[in-house]
Amino acid sequence: MDKNVLQSIAGVEIYPIISLAIFGLFFLGLLVYVLLSSRQHIDAMSQLPLLDDEATLKATLNHDIIC
Repeated sequence: MDKNVLQSIAGVEIYPIISLAIFGLFFLGLLVYVLLSSRQHIDAMSQLPLLDDEATLKATLNHDIIC
């Protein structure tokens, strides 16, 4: 894109700052979620792809662990 086009837009310098802030806040939130989640919850979520059917799912996992 031509530099002159972006320079002609008023207030265009704020958009990179906003996008960097959104990017940083997302990964900061993700880091907080990972650090605060319980080991039991992580173990329950790691077993979900390996379960065969819904009956095994209900018998193995507790609703309180998932939510």
